[in-house]
Amino acid sequence: MFITLLAVTFLIAALVCLVCVKLFSQPITRILDRIVADEISSAWVKYLKFAIYVVGISGGVRINQLERFINPSYNENDPLALTRDRWVLEIYRTIIQSLESIAGMLLVFFIFALIAYVIVRIFEWRRPQQGGPSTTG
Repeated sequence: MFITLLAVTFLIAALVCLVCVKLFSQPITRILDRIVADEISSAWVKYLKFAIYVVGISGGVRINQLERFINPSYNENDPLALTRDRWVLEIYRTIIQSLESIAGMLLVFFIFALIAYVIVRIFEWRRPQQGGPSTTG
């Protein structure tokens, strides 16, 4: 039963990651195309999608919490039983923890992307002023 719970939580976390990757793929691509040089922005997009899967699955499938179902705790004689209510709770917890992990990672990404965007805009704003054509004639 534990192996089934582990597999189900992994699949649910992966599905949550897939949905998040689909939802955020276009905004991430646009941001990185604007900030990073064209030839490497696609590599960064692939890396960020990979990171969403890693962070989402590791956040959703919490091995230390699942160990409660196979190892008795210090104040109990038996491990927790996998009842229907416990399954629902673990599935809900997997979804929420995956989303929370992904949201944290994307928040950090978007904060740094915003900072990089401001820097790029400042350099674009200064470039025409420094090397502009002379108007004397």
